[in-house]
Amino acid sequence: MSTRSPLFRRLRAGADRLAGLRPRLRLLMAAAAGGVSPAALPPAGILPLGMLAFTVLVLLLDGVSLGPAPDGTPADGGTARSRPGIWPAFWTGWAFGLGQFAAGLYWIGVAFFVDAAKFGALAVPAVLGLAAGLGIFTGFVGVAQARLGGRGPGRIAIFAVLWVAAEWLRGHVLTGFPWNLAGSAWLAVPPVAQAASVVGIYGLGLLTVLVFTSPALLVTRGAGDRRPALALAVLILLVVAGSAGWGMARLSETATAMVPDVRLRLVQAAIDQREKWRGGMRAQHMRTQIDLTRGPGFDRISHVIWPETAVGYYLEQDAEPRTALVAAVPPGGLLITGAPRVEWVPPPVGAADGAEPTPLIYNSVLAIDDAGRIRGVYDKAHLVPFGEYVPLRAFNPFPKLTEGTMDFSAGPGPATLALPGLPPASPLICYEAIFPGAVTAGADPAARPGFLLNVTNDGWFGLTAGPFQHFAAARMRAIEEGLPLVRAANNGISAIVDPLGRIVALLPLDRRGVLDGPLPVALAPTIYARMGDKAAGIAALLVMAAGLLTTRRNTDAA
Repeated sequence: MSTRSPLFRRLRAGADRLAGLRPRLRLLMAAAAGGVSPAALPPAGILPLGMLAFTVLVLLLDGVSLGPAPDGTPADGGTARSRPGIWPAFWTGWAFGLGQFAAGLYWIGVAFFVDAAKFGALAVPAVLGLAAGLGIFTGFVGVAQARLGGRGPGRIAIFAVLWVAAEWLRGHVLTGFPWNLAGSAWLAVPPVAQAASVVGIYGLGLLTVLVFTSPALLVTRGAGDRRPALALAVLILLVVAGSAGWGMARLSETATAMVPDVRLRLVQAAIDQREKWRGGMRAQHMRTQIDLTRGPGFDRISHVIWPETAVGYYLEQDAEPRTALVAAVPPGGLLITGAPRVEWVPPPVGAADGAEPTPLIYNSVLAIDDAGRIRGVYDKAHLVPFGEYVPLRAFNPFPKLTEGTMDFSAGPGPATLALPGLPPASPLICYEAIFPGAVTAGADPAARPGFLLNVTNDGWFGLTAGPFQHFAAARMRAIEEGLPLVRAANNGISAIVDPLGRIVALLPLDRRGVLDGPLPVALAPTIYARMGDKAAGIAALLVMAAGLLTTRRNTDAA
């Protein structure tokens, strides 16, 4: 596009107006753009809205990293041609994050209305507080972009690296919360999503942000030579096209093979969360799931899978419900179910006489055979703050949302569970499936599972975007690892997914019933399964180097 064309002049004028917005308008525009950005992610997958939102953010950050606006007004509210505005840049990035996380995580507030009398008033403050806290990560992206981004086409490469670095930190700092990562947008374009098997979700996110910010190349400020911008745009297009072509070949050439003699039945009882732990209803809920399990076709099933906390009894200690569950076990097969589990820790040596053992409660998966024996146990390791434990309980006045006053204890971590009649499984309870690179016991081929087993309960969140986002994250883990995914939800989305992320069978949200299907065969370990996030790190270093080489980092007027 010629820099003299009327369209270019209009685009440049619009970009200059965004860069020159007064502080309050800049923050409002950043928050609005952030609020639009989740529409590019599952379940909507409207990628052009991602391009709109992220381009607006880059142009707003231009105004606090490039010095004065065209009318001479200092962009950072300070002295003309002053250094980049650190605090304005932080608040611009933070406002975008506030809008993005509030719009993308609104569904968390629905959980507070399960017990509305006790927690309902906290719903809005909790969502806004979480969004404000997570916005700190995007605020630091703004600061770093103001320092490094400068002007020129390379600024979008620098921004993409900074954004993905913030996502990686968000997934690891404190307990980590890698929800709604940018790379998940490509689930709307399955061939491109296959690149996650090489560079993982963070590497795919790098490409996503480059694409989403590429319109900013049309209005690169202070760059008279358009050739670098054109070269970068062509390079991005070639990478997307190459990824899509490779992904199409991978999808077309890889048939979904099935494990012989395995026929799964996933049970989705859709029990209302407000009734799930109501006194005296545990036996009724268990009977409901047994009846669903034994419905038509049960004689052709080899293994049954129930969701997270489907059983409300301590099955290791209570033989009566364990005996009742035998009715749901196929002959020679297994019932794999979520259930709480308790261990009693003896008093320490030297404790006072009469000291009692301490109970440790776990959120667990148990496998039960047709004789009522427990053949495998996994304890959840990555617990949900305020859902399964209260952080800093001694100083924190807020109770947890789930039943009971005791905190759950954390298990030792990812495990490979050997189960009779099945390939080894990697159990993942609830949101353990959202953590890239942490869904298997490690890269050791001897510990590699044959499938990912995700049991969950998204019934807390009603008919919102949350269960769809959760399922999308679990599908991405299947692509990354080259492992099939078996997912049983109390209410949510129960599904069988092949190791390329293709859905083999699915039971939709808010539907009571069973899902019967085969178990796909795992692929050989993917590059991501062997390297983890190192491949994304190498890609980020290359993109950052290219960005720094094509960026002018001064604050002269454009």
